[in-house]
This record gives sequence, structure tokens and C-alpha cells, in this order.
Amino acid sequence: MQGVWPREDVPVWELPLSRWEATLRANLTSTFLVARAFLREVARTGHGSLVLVGSTAGIFGEAGHADYAAAKSAVLRGLLLSLKNEIVRVAPFGRVNAVAPGWTESPMTRGLVDPASVRAVSRTMALRKIAQPEDVAAHVVVLASDRLSGHVTGQVVVVAGGMEGRTIHER
Repeated sequence: MQGVWPREDVPVWELPLSRWEATLRANLTSTFLVARAFLREVARTGHGSLVLVGSTAGIFGEAGHADYAAAKSAVLRGLLLSLKNEIVRVAPFGRVNAVAPGWTESPMTRGLVDPASVRAVSRTMALRKIAQPEDVAAHVVVLASDRLSGHVTGQVVVVAGGMEGRTIHER
């Protein structure tokens, strides 16, 4: 499942309720529905590991995209922490974790990761590059693995090249 990031930069005071609701439905409600279906299967089998996908927008916020940031923040905090406590009711060693990708080359960012854009968006990142899907997928695999992460639950792994909520590079 891929998240939905509305491309148009709209400040909250101009944000239509319809966009707010659509963005939350696409990013938060869809995650809830997938998690609910997965946990129903976990309840049947007694085993499972779930990895949610958030975004650095849910950690640092994102001006002009409060709808997206709010949805991803809800995934990375309230939903994640509730699910990690609930899964153990039906699977004693069940785990729920999350990844929070930063800028990643994907259909959602297509056309936004040319060299000039990378230079601009990476000013808050120690590693001045855009992640590839494989960079994020590798951490999903690790978090999903009982062998590699068998005692890890309720955690968020940020896959964002050392992104901070401040500018590191002047240009």
C-alpha cells in the first residue's frame, strides 16, 4: 500500500475539509483497515509481525501538508503504540513496529527528485541523497523478522539519511 501525499502546498487556514478527510482516509484509515485484517489473522494463528509505514512528515511536520503530517503522525504514535499492546492479547510474541521514510524515490515523488530538488530537500539531511525503495524495504524486512528483531516492538526506524528538523547544509 502506498501513501497519498497531495502535491499542492496548502496552509491549514486554506485547507478544504474535503482534502483533509481524503488524506486521512488514504493514509490513516487505510492503515487501520489493513492492520485490522492482519490482526484478525494473527488472532486465528497466534503469530505475526506487522510493520507500519509512516513518514518523516509525521515526526517533523510539513508546512503546507498538515493533513499528510497529521495522518502519518497518528500512524507512528497512537496507532503503533496501541497495536503493539493489543497484538500480544492474541499472539504472546507478536510485534508491531514502523518505518518512517524521508524523501524516497517512488511513484509519489516522481518528478520531484531531479538533481536541483535533491539539493534543496536534502539540506536537512546528513546524507545528501534520496532513498531508494530498497533502502526502506530492507528495514521492513529486518523489523518483520522474528530472528533479527524478535525482541523489538513499538519502535520507529527512520530511514531518511540522518534527516533532522533543522537545516544542516547551507546550500
